[in-house]
Amino acid sequence: MSMGILQGIFKARDKPKDVLGGSRYSFFFGSTTAGKPVNEHTAMQMTAVYSCVRILSETLAGLPLHVYRYNDLGGKEKHLAHPLYKLLHDEPNPEMTSFAFRETLMSHLLLWGNAYAQIIRNARGEVVALYPLMPNKMTVDRDSAGRLFYLYQRSSEDNPSLGKDSHVYLAPPDVLHIPGLGFDGLVGYSPIAMAKNAVGLAIATEEYGAKFFANGAAPGGVLEHPGTIKDPQKIKESWNAAYQGSGNAHRVAVLEEGMKYQTIGISPEQAQFLETRKFQINEIARIFRVPPHMLADLEKSSFSNIEQQSLEFVKYTLDPWVVRWEQSMCRALLMESEKLKVFIKFNVDGLLRGDYVSRMNGYATARQNGWMSANDIRELENLDRIPAELGGDLYLINGAMTKLQDAGAFANIQETEETE
Repeated sequence: MSMGILQGIFKARDKPKDVLGGSRYSFFFGSTTAGKPVNEHTAMQMTAVYSCVRILSETLAGLPLHVYRYNDLGGKEKHLAHPLYKLLHDEPNPEMTSFAFRETLMSHLLLWGNAYAQIIRNARGEVVALYPLMPNKMTVDRDSAGRLFYLYQRSSEDNPSLGKDSHVYLAPPDVLHIPGLGFDGLVGYSPIAMAKNAVGLAIATEEYGAKFFANGAAPGGVLEHPGTIKDPQKIKESWNAAYQGSGNAHRVAVLEEGMKYQTIGISPEQAQFLETRKFQINEIARIFRVPPHMLADLEKSSFSNIEQQSLEFVKYTLDPWVVRWEQSMCRALLMESEKLKVFIKFNVDGLLRGDYVSRMNGYATARQNGWMSANDIRELENLDRIPAELGGDLYLINGAMTKLQDAGAFANIQETEETE
């Protein structure tokens, strides 16, 4: 009875879909009010979009990624013997490094709103390889019983593990799916599609600037002649040949027979062209939540606040993506029997470290108060461990510290009361 009710609920739900982009429906509404078509590929030609995608992809791909397990002491330790450790830390498949694999999937996630990878398992159900899949070729749907399935449109450049069929059916255990922000929790929406007008305006302003310099130093003007010109086209072609193009800018023009040049266009400064381009760069940085100083915009940055902005980048921008990755990998790659004992985690401590002096002062405080050993500190600084017989694992405290009741005047008061 309960299964029938659940199946009815699943049938009643709409299948996961992304009508604005991110699945096979990619950019059905790709045109923008700025008149420029926007999709994942044209958006990457915009320098700000390319920079944001590159920053986030390379940063996440460069983070240390480890498989951990809980030990009997209540702590955690790296699970080097786990089959997933080498795949995630070194080589997810024979064709890619871990950095390239994560960089590829993260770029898919930022552009299409979804990242997919095919999971190859052995007879025991253990993961032996992971291969990236293109999001624009993937469709997520439900069957008649309400169960999720993935339908992938294979092409010649895809890996041979998919077989030779043009359409490949993949069950959920065969797919690592990392969804971005979405309205149904199953398929993410493309950030580029959602912000297509902002990206389209940025592309339009960039193209306008390129055409401005291509047309010459003084575009949009007219040549005035006091009389009648027999062949105006010839004069126009002669003028363009001599003065059009950025290579001919600032050349001295020679006008004959009383001819005058009259500018009719407005300058980019008057049209606030440069301000518009700068605002659109900040607008795209806002879409991806990347600090402007990481896009080489230092107008509102200083030496004193860049470090704080970098910490905020890790906390508010990178950390949510890290959590998406960690939870998706734990859900899809770990077997049910080990999910309570094993977990997958990125290490972002290296990005949160301050300058050298601040780190040393922090280590000194931790060492003197007994909650870090010398080897704990050396591991954080990527230094060799001190052998245990030399005291590298000892936890020490300052010998001058004592209880308040045993210090100074309090100790004298206690002795007087005991005497009486």
